[in-house]
Amino acid sequence: MAERTLILIKPDGINRNLIGTILARFEGEGLKILALKMFKFTKGGAENFYAMHREKPFFEELTSWMSSQPIVAAILESENAISKVRDIVGATNPAEARQGTIRALYGTSVGQNVVHASDSQEAYEKEVRIVFPEGIEHF
Repeated sequence: MAERTLILIKPDGINRNLIGTILARFEGEGLKILALKMFKFTKGGAENFYAMHREKPFFEELTSWMSSQPIVAAILESENAISKVRDIVGATNPAEARQGTIRALYGTSVGQNVVHASDSQEAYEKEVRIVFPEGIEHF
């Protein structure tokens, strides 16, 4: 059964012209892009999106960074999309990410690790409503 997940290409990925490279990687791994948009989070939108990290010391830096400039969001679909995408993306810390993953290849730090990927079905459902408030019924 097909599953959906959400990825965000973060400002460092945008600044380094990695949009096409990252999206091509997911397509090359058999994921279908169902929706795609470039937008800019408001500070409040970034805080809402990353609310699970509100009490962590990096929250302010993360939400300021993610609302500083445009990002790209994509809804991806495949069998086991969430775990498949998490495997392709790699560990949060690029220095600890498995060789060949997106973060190992392009991430420069824990804060600038190029891409966000939903880590569960529950996270996807929350995050997609924030990023695609217009709804995804037509996908």
